[in-house]
Amino acid sequence: MRPPVEGPPSGVLCVNGTPWILYLFEECVQSAWEYWSVLMGLFSMFCFLLSTLPQVYEACRTGKVEEAISAGFLLFVLAGDVSNLAGCYLTGQLPIQVVTAVFYIFSDVVLISQFLYYKTRNRDARRRPFLKWICFLWCSLATVGCLVLPKVLKDIISENPSGRQELSGYVCGYLSSVFYLTSRLPQLYKNFKRQSTEGTSYLLFALCMLGNGTYGLSLIVVLPALTGSKSTFILNHLAWLIGSLGVLLLDVFISAQFVLYRKRRPGVPVPLALKMVLEAEPLLRGDEEP
Repeated sequence: MRPPVEGPPSGVLCVNGTPWILYLFEECVQSAWEYWSVLMGLFSMFCFLLSTLPQVYEACRTGKVEEAISAGFLLFVLAGDVSNLAGCYLTGQLPIQVVTAVFYIFSDVVLISQFLYYKTRNRDARRRPFLKWICFLWCSLATVGCLVLPKVLKDIISENPSGRQELSGYVCGYLSSVFYLTSRLPQLYKNFKRQSTEGTSYLLFALCMLGNGTYGLSLIVVLPALTGSKSTFILNHLAWLIGSLGVLLLDVFISAQFVLYRKRRPGVPVPLALKMVLEAEPLLRGDEEP
């Protein structure tokens, strides 16, 4: 789950606020609780921004993308990021948050492009000279789409009343949570079916776990500093909180698969040590007979 960073109400006078936070995020931070909440939120965004890079490197190193990564995982993550971007616009989030959401979508496009590239290359070697140009064209069109999408959303927002617009934003937030939660299920099944996690970078899920965990902590830390209703604050962030904690739990199961399958290879049902013992037994018996 990739949660948003919420800004303050417009027109609020901030006398004792932290200057750099006020300048970058238009948020008035006056207490230590709020300050640490902002830092944890920034660390969470940073983890999500870096999460796809280890998998990109792992795919380039091994070339095993189709065998390791589930297509359902990539598609559901992309759907979650698109819903997250729509929710950012509809709920009036900060520009930096919208830019971050667009970067998330671009990262998904890179992963999907790698998946299609290696899948096609491994099946038909004659198409290799054309694959790089096809992937380049696909990434270029996707980049243009990411740049045009905010303008389309802005036009849609201007046609709707503010109340309906905010409600639509929260609906998109819950949709993104559902997509993010669903994305882990195909990957869990694929790892279980292969009995292996070879070709998958654990840092992809480890950074997502850090991002989801720090986001939850950022909400808990800021609660003592709130002057308004704490229940209303939790309710407004409930969609992203459910998604973050739910994905964090599923990533724990994926981490367990990395530990369980770390010494196994695809197609090897028994541990290597046991296999060596079984192969050595007839030789030992043959030596004992003379």
